[in-house]
Amino acid sequence: MKNKMLGMILAGGKGTRLGKLTQNQAKPAVPFGGRYRIIDFTLSNCVNSGVRDVGIITQYQPLTLNNHIGNGASWGLDGLNSSATILQPYTDSRGSKWFQGTAHAIYQNIDFIDRQDPEYLLILSGDHIYKMDYELMLEDHIKNNASLTVAVIDVSMKEAHRFGIMNTDVSDRIIEFCEKPEHPQSNHASMGIYIFNWKRLREVLTTAFSTNDDMIDFGKDVIPYYLKSDERVFAYPFSGYWKDVGTIDSLWAANMEFLDTDNALDLYDRSWRIYSKDPIAPPQVITDNAEIDNSMVVDGCFVDGTVKHSILSTNVDVKKGAQIIDSVIMPGVKIGKNAVIKHAIIGENAEIGTGAVVEDEKGKIAVVGNSERVGVLQNEE
Repeated sequence: MKNKMLGMILAGGKGTRLGKLTQNQAKPAVPFGGRYRIIDFTLSNCVNSGVRDVGIITQYQPLTLNNHIGNGASWGLDGLNSSATILQPYTDSRGSKWFQGTAHAIYQNIDFIDRQDPEYLLILSGDHIYKMDYELMLEDHIKNNASLTVAVIDVSMKEAHRFGIMNTDVSDRIIEFCEKPEHPQSNHASMGIYIFNWKRLREVLTTAFSTNDDMIDFGKDVIPYYLKSDERVFAYPFSGYWKDVGTIDSLWAANMEFLDTDNALDLYDRSWRIYSKDPIAPPQVITDNAEIDNSMVVDGCFVDGTVKHSILSTNVDVKKGAQIIDSVIMPGVKIGKNAVIKHAIIGENAEIGTGAVVEDEKGKIAVVGNSERVGVLQNEE
């Protein structure tokens, strides 16, 4: 039976701009918002959109991501009519062991896609924070009789040079694509979300790789080829919340936005839930000495200090007199007595010793890496 639309999530990014936070795990596995990992948003969008078969393509440090996703049960992707399959690189016909780009990653997994036999292929990134109904995008794709549909979001003209920019006509048909243009002609930025007619994309990729033509990346190679070949390529305008959290600044800012009462991404909306693997954690404990102000403290935390405008993830231990201000504390962190953390991100299982100060003197966001130790954590009861 033909699969109407198969989702393929590109989750192998190294995330070098996140520095210490991705030294031992892929960017989509980085914790976010207290109780999630970044990839949870894309996976949840698939489930909520009715995309029940999903391939997750991994490459860099996949262990944490693989353990988190498992068989997809946390997202309901482990049933008779649904599946989540983790895919890793292997040596292809050209001898390439690693993915050279986004299109090459799909080419390496043609056999898997063929077994699913989809009519449409949905290409997604695993490292963005957003809610989006892919079924509506597919309806638009079919209505336009498109060969390729690219989701776009309007950014400021000042930022447009950082993105792949789509120039469109009045019908939203893409007539020109510019990758990070020096002088952008529009502000329609590609979100890295594509719907292809699989039969045509398969033909393009297999022909290119059999003749050693460059067809490595969707943005740099495939989209320009489609436009040059006069394929029907359309933009799908998206106006909701969307954040690329690929830098320390954007990751910190997106977390902080959750603390705003009018934040655009409602995590309590039961009609479009964001699912995640539920860690085993005891109830949170907030002592009589603690001061919690405009912060998110999730289950499993022990707090005996001051927490202001911050997010504390699962199993965080904050000792007496410690101060946490404008910061993101990831799972398993231990913070000693009288420690001070300001304007910072503290990575998973890090330890901040008694009286230690984590704050950047130049006002930048201070970062403590996963399992890193700052100062000495004394035996404190």
